[in-house]
Amino acid sequence: MARILSRSTRQLYSSQCILQPQQHAVPTRFYAKEAAPKALKGDEMLKNIFLDVKKKFETAIGVLRKEKIVLAPEDPAAVDQYYKVMKTVREKAGLYSESERIQFTIKSRTDGIQDARSYLLVLRDIRIKRGLTDELGAEAMMMNALDKVEKEIKKPLMRNDKKGMALLNEEFNKINQKTVGEKIAKAQLEDLKKDALEAMETQKKREEFNDEEMPDVKSLDIRNML
Repeated sequence: MARILSRSTRQLYSSQCILQPQQHAVPTRFYAKEAAPKALKGDEMLKNIFLDVKKKFETAIGVLRKEKIVLAPEDPAAVDQYYKVMKTVREKAGLYSESERIQFTIKSRTDGIQDARSYLLVLRDIRIKRGLTDELGAEAMMMNALDKVEKEIKKPLMRNDKKGMALLNEEFNKINQKTVGEKIAKAQLEDLKKDALEAMETQKKREEFNDEEMPDVKSLDIRNML
């Protein structure tokens, strides 16, 4: 079951870098009664990074201990619950989701772009360079929405055109972002379920568990493993 928790932790901290100080042999002379050297700024910075990561980890674990996650990616209710739990974890621990990191990249790449069509083309370029697939066909839907608005206003849509952009945003709002989030949540649940099944199969092969019946993966409660 440790593999399941490990996978969940990897998903949660895909955007974090956890620093582990290397251990070295310390000469005996350093234990003399000399005054301890003043901490360097770099040491203080690493200490602060470690404490920040530790605080976020403890916050995340605290949420996961309270919320039940059912490993049933085929169940929409289970997917929705997992999505909500992970969203709560990210919000309380101050973690960035993949979509939030992408939003930061978009903002930095699109500053200064004046027309909506060039903006959308930059989005496509970012997606391709990050190796992301457009399984939902979001790009085509956004381009279709832009075509519709430009046909209505009878000119290219500029980003400072408040009325035109309001029309475009109305079209974009029809593309449900929650559906995208739940699709990601479903994929993560499928990975967790796969790891759980593999872990149980490995355990079943051990002699001491030959006579034991493996539980239904849906009955597993990750809270009991924390």
